[in-house]
Amino acid sequence: MTTDAFDWAGDQMCVTFTRDLDPAEVFTRYGADPARSRLLDADAASDLPTGQFADGAVSLLRSGRLGDWTFCVEEDGVIGSWPEVLTALSRGTETYGVLSTEGLGVFQYWRDGRCVENFEPGLDRPPFPDPGPWRDRVQEALAEREGSGMAPVVALVLDHLGLTLDDATLAGPWPTLTLAEDDAPSAPRGDSYAGEGPVPPGAVEIL
Repeated sequence: MTTDAFDWAGDQMCVTFTRDLDPAEVFTRYGADPARSRLLDADAASDLPTGQFADGAVSLLRSGRLGDWTFCVEEDGVIGSWPEVLTALSRGTETYGVLSTEGLGVFQYWRDGRCVENFEPGLDRPPFPDPGPWRDRVQEALAEREGSGMAPVVALVLDHLGLTLDDATLAGPWPTLTLAEDDAPSAPRGDSYAGEGPVPPGAVEIL
């Protein structure tokens, strides 16, 4: 596993990987209108207005299908790490999520609307005695590439899924749009993970 070509995943980003959904459906589950998406390369996408504005935060979303999985890379936002969005993304399928922002890193794995694992890599002690099968793998990846942000974790997930999403691949043209935080899902979380620390994985296996 190498992270040399994963500068995009080093810091200030959020990415999800969802099985068996096309980019239009992924955008929809984020709360965006897929009809607004345009096929843009990284340079053109960087010209779109994102970040903090008077009416709130706006994220840049770029999505694409790689084999059985669809990625959604988010810049200037954290919408893809919200429980409401991950509940929607993973309903009827499964979703991996990695967040890196302002010194905070988070790994999440959701299946069929429920959180299986959620933790901050690098913490000395897991909040639960049995944190799940991904924690040790993520910790080892970070230890091998100390100082690389969450890029080693993204590389680990990509390797597990058998996908390539390096800098050169992401720089190409992909469906792209912007999404304001106020437009993202904020429905009641019901019996899904409510965000109070990692959920014990129990007998769930890594797929």
